[in-house]
Amino acid sequence: MSQIRAAITGVGGYLPEYILTNEEISKMVDTTDEWIMSHIGVKERHILKDPEKATSDMAVEAVKNLFAKTNTRPDEVDMLLWCGVTPDMAFPSTANIISDKVGVTNAFGYDINAGCSSFLYALVTASKFVESGSHKKVVVVGADKMSTIVDYTDRSTCPIFGDGAGAVLLEPSTNQTGIIDSMMKVDGAGRKHLFQAAGGSLLPPSFNTILKKQHYIYQEGQPVFKAAVSKMSDTTVAMMQKHNLTAENLAWFVPHQANMRIIEACARRMNFPVEKTMVNIRRYGNTTAATLPLCLWDYEKQLRPGDNLLLATFGAGFTWGAVYLQWAYNGEKIGHDLPNT
Repeated sequence: MSQIRAAITGVGGYLPEYILTNEEISKMVDTTDEWIMSHIGVKERHILKDPEKATSDMAVEAVKNLFAKTNTRPDEVDMLLWCGVTPDMAFPSTANIISDKVGVTNAFGYDINAGCSSFLYALVTASKFVESGSHKKVVVVGADKMSTIVDYTDRSTCPIFGDGAGAVLLEPSTNQTGIIDSMMKVDGAGRKHLFQAAGGSLLPPSFNTILKKQHYIYQEGQPVFKAAVSKMSDTTVAMMQKHNLTAENLAWFVPHQANMRIIEACARRMNFPVEKTMVNIRRYGNTTAATLPLCLWDYEKQLRPGDNLLLATFGAGFTWGAVYLQWAYNGEKIGHDLPNT
């Protein structure tokens, strides 16, 4: 009997209409377009401005896009996972809310939070249900409304993040395409460098936590940068060595879109060309759990069956990892057109 793999058979995405430019940010804090581009690599980011809309609303649009492209009915879905750091509320789960809004009623699902590594953690988790033979159609949606936890008076963090959502459909494959291997890691000692202090059981919301701005992102840039480069690089190189992957037989490197300098440093460490590295941070910023599926969504038209892809991530925790997969379908037929920016 052929080995069952979990293959990505479709990608959907969604970005809010409003675009926050560097020029607008430079009016909020002491920074410039030149500084942001040279240090982070972000030109603009999409923001969900409607105060009545939440993370689930963006996720719903991405899932609807996915369903339309793959001709999937909501009642066919066996499982739906949402991953990210900005749930609609503490409970019920955002996966629960998304499932209700898109009509997924014949399934179960839950949330996964591994910081910016959330999507890869969820993808690997979902793949095991498919590989076991128990699930035939699994949706993984990474979505974050980062603007709700960004302090727009903090020049060190506000230029980095944007809002967005991306979703993939996983189905069984017996033709060798799909997820081949994964290496996922965590080091909880890194949690002191990147976190949101308040809102959980340690520091429940109070007048004091609001006054101290403890519901916003806190990040120490240098430790995070160094760890991101070393951990992502080490894992991707290890995966390449394990499977004899090179710049010649690897079609695309798909890194988490946290910082352009991190992406470039990882590519150099891998001895991998930038032109074969998926990059959209300039237009979207860091959308946290949505960065990887949005990269696949953006580059879908360039993907062909059997293409070797290496996905890598790093996030709060610290969490990091890499996934090696072979692409399952001709994306040229269903990929969306990108704006000329």
